[in-house]
Amino acid sequence: MIHDLILPKMGESITEATVLRWLCREGDQITQDQPILEIATDKVDSEVLATNSGILKKIFFKENDIVPIGAIIAQVDIAGNHNEVESSEEAVNTNNSEDLALSDEVLSELHEVPFLPSDEIIDQQELRMKNAESDITERFYSPLVRTIAREENVSMEELDLVNGSGYEGRVTKSDILNYVKTKKSIPESNRDITPEQNAQSFDITAPGSNEVIEMDRMRKMIADHMVMSKQTSPHVTSFIEVDVTELVNWRNKIKQEFQHTYGQNITYTPIFVDAAIKAIKEYPLINSSLNGYQIIRKKNINIGMATALSTGNLIVPVIKNADTLNLQGLAFAVNDLAARARENKLKPEDVTDGTFTITNLGSFESLTGTPIINQPQLAILALGTIRKQPRVLETKQGDVIAIRHIMILSMAYDHRVIDGFLGGMFLKKMRDILESFDINTLI
Repeated sequence: MIHDLILPKMGESITEATVLRWLCREGDQITQDQPILEIATDKVDSEVLATNSGILKKIFFKENDIVPIGAIIAQVDIAGNHNEVESSEEAVNTNNSEDLALSDEVLSELHEVPFLPSDEIIDQQELRMKNAESDITERFYSPLVRTIAREENVSMEELDLVNGSGYEGRVTKSDILNYVKTKKSIPESNRDITPEQNAQSFDITAPGSNEVIEMDRMRKMIADHMVMSKQTSPHVTSFIEVDVTELVNWRNKIKQEFQHTYGQNITYTPIFVDAAIKAIKEYPLINSSLNGYQIIRKKNINIGMATALSTGNLIVPVIKNADTLNLQGLAFAVNDLAARARENKLKPEDVTDGTFTITNLGSFESLTGTPIINQPQLAILALGTIRKQPRVLETKQGDVIAIRHIMILSMAYDHRVIDGFLGGMFLKKMRDILESFDINTLI
């Protein structure tokens, strides 16, 4: 009996994954819950487990292939019968008419689009084959790259000359967008050059004294995500200074006891997460996303915390339902996610469904910054470094100058939904919460 192994759903926003490495070969005996495949999404690397025991009869995707969620990635003979297996082409044809014949290019592109019902697949395949007749080229381009090229009036002749940074030299979304951006920066008077001259003018890999460093897979995904975010959301950033002297004094007072009692460090992060949760409850529109002209206000408050990895890359694990945790629970959650991120032990569900993100620039002694929104969220809060500074304090005896612990909070937000008033009031609420922190708080 043949069992189809499906690429499982790995989060609300994840539609595809890249095959990193098969841990088994065709013909191997596998057992239920055995890791058989390593995959990568735009969130995290993880393993796919066997759902049945048996013989791994057929593998349908090779390493570096992009696979839609819900696609059949392999077939397992759970009865141990080596003769009952269909090829991937036969499996596709059983869902459609016996006349359907797919070109190699269509099969390749099928790996790069979301999984659709069979009728929709046929329609998309016919559309691609029609497009292929007008866009004759020996080089493979994904549907997304072709669409961007058409919208930006980049001819196929010109597209053929763009350097690709993807697998086997493929042109990625980032490649075509960078090409278009650079092309638009050239004065119109200089645009009457040939496509070949135009493409060559953007070739950064020309020989010389410069060192060319190929991005790793995660950095490529980060680059694409950042470009997409800036193109999607009109970013506005607001700033506010906060006197966190009482907070600093409280942490200095309890950190040794906390370490002794729980065997963990108490950082500033859970305190800022707690303050953000309280401010979100006051201004819930901050905790939203946008779908066209529909604002989706999230009921759950899931706080993402940008975490630096040893490779220099960033990942954003998420504290789910953070508003249900007290300060101690938030401290445990922050430490757990940060530790597993550094050890590359996060699961796909650990980095999905965030509704608001916090990034700590202060750990690098930066005063402040203008962070990029983590799509599809509407806002991201940046924490600047805490410094001792002279400040004027009002007392009953008059104004005095005192040394205080001061930091800057900055928040970037999507101006399609959040205007300056709402962004400013949210930051003001954060400041009020932090400056009124009770030094006698128990944890």
